[in-house]
Amino acid sequence: MLRRYPDAGEPLSCKPITKGLLNHGYRLSTTRGSYFLKHHLDDSTGDRATIVRQHRATQRLQSLGVPVAPPVQDTEGETVTEIGGRCYALHPWVDGLHRAGDQLTTAQSERLGALLGAVHTGLEQVMGPGAVPEQAMGSGTGPAHRSCGYRSADPGDTFALIDDLLTAARGRHRRDCFDELAEHRLLERRTLLERHADRRPPTPGAPATGWVHGDFHPLNVLYRGADPVAILDWDRLGVQPRAEEAVRAAAIFFVLPAGELELKKVRAYARAYRRAAGAGAAELAAAVHRVWWERLNDFWILRWRYCLDDRRADPQFPAVSALAVWWTREYETVREAFTG
Repeated sequence: MLRRYPDAGEPLSCKPITKGLLNHGYRLSTTRGSYFLKHHLDDSTGDRATIVRQHRATQRLQSLGVPVAPPVQDTEGETVTEIGGRCYALHPWVDGLHRAGDQLTTAQSERLGALLGAVHTGLEQVMGPGAVPEQAMGSGTGPAHRSCGYRSADPGDTFALIDDLLTAARGRHRRDCFDELAEHRLLERRTLLERHADRRPPTPGAPATGWVHGDFHPLNVLYRGADPVAILDWDRLGVQPRAEEAVRAAAIFFVLPAGELELKKVRAYARAYRRAAGAGAAELAAAVHRVWWERLNDFWILRWRYCLDDRRADPQFPAVSALAVWWTREYETVREAFTG
């Protein structure tokens, strides 16, 4: 690989990075410095054309002053290397720390909202309007990944999924405390859905969409001191309702272990986002409702565990599952935090 990047120097070490669910990353040390080597594995975003589009977007965003880490170009000016049918990219290594919402002050939360607003307005400039390639619409596994073709979750489908997951949780040979919690949350969620099924967002009149990062959360933002220095992992770059990304990001950054949102920080974040993105309160209110409904119907962590036998997301489940319940109870207060 490095033969294509002679300016990068000779390799000294290559250490895997354990964080991340979809692709593999390595810290590559050479005689010229350190780099991030990304091995694109996710089939929905790992084709060359999709990766090149991501790279060009970050190169253009950097010219607008958005903190990103565009890839290194090889001797031919290319940014993607194909080896054995897989795609790789080399990025400069950026020193920094990931920070969840509880590590951010209210002022830093405000700057985070302004940053996401700058991302959305910047993408509008560098990507432009027009037809969206099918790959750009996203098809991930988590709640942050939805295509721009809007269709709210059908509670009938969710009830069927709950039954399947309950059967799986109850049928494990050696049940543990996670399985007990999963059963409790599934029964609880079924009751909530029965009570609130009439609040399903209407499918007609899809929300306005735009280019978004697609996966804006603490593991994809690096801080140095008080300020963000790089937004990482643009695999889910695509066209979605922009305000929904703002709401989803807040629900990840500012969720507490007990499943509540730090609403003071959410309010500062949302006000800054609305100013930077030019989004109105009504747009945010509608996004809050759609994301709340999405969370109420979503069980991606349990699907990973019981359907794919993948437990990497298990630690997220207690807070994520509690949030759906708390958000339902505090619905008006949450909406006011995003719109007030």
